[in-house]
Amino acid sequence: MAEEIEEIRRRKLEELRSRDTTGESDGAAPRSPSEPVPVEGAAELTETVSEHDVVLVDFHADWCGPCQMLEPVVETIAAETDATVATVDVDANQQLAAEYGVRGVPTLLVFADGQSVERLVGMQDETRLRSVIGEHT
Repeated sequence: MAEEIEEIRRRKLEELRSRDTTGESDGAAPRSPSEPVPVEGAAELTETVSEHDVVLVDFHADWCGPCQMLEPVVETIAAETDATVATVDVDANQQLAAEYGVRGVPTLLVFADGQSVERLVGMQDETRLRSVIGEHT
């Protein structure tokens, strides 16, 4: 079962990465995906952060109530803003969470031009997330 889930995640990630990235050929950053991109490991996160101007990274866990409440907000941010949204399951990526100092979930990190610029811990409303992203776009 776990192998099947991992295969589905891998295929979905490939699908998201292979979508039309209008503007890529003229040197501009690829267009941000309209859905959150699941990230598995430090290399994928580094690649995502380096490929896009503004990235919101949602460190979450399936068992976390506030994380579940935040999920539709994160999906809306992905669909309606220029930010790329990446999601990291802290249970599956404990080393990555530790590397970024994630001690509680949900933790949201905002990267702009490859650098971490904001850290938000706990439930956040859509207005706050849009504001933080707007400061860096």
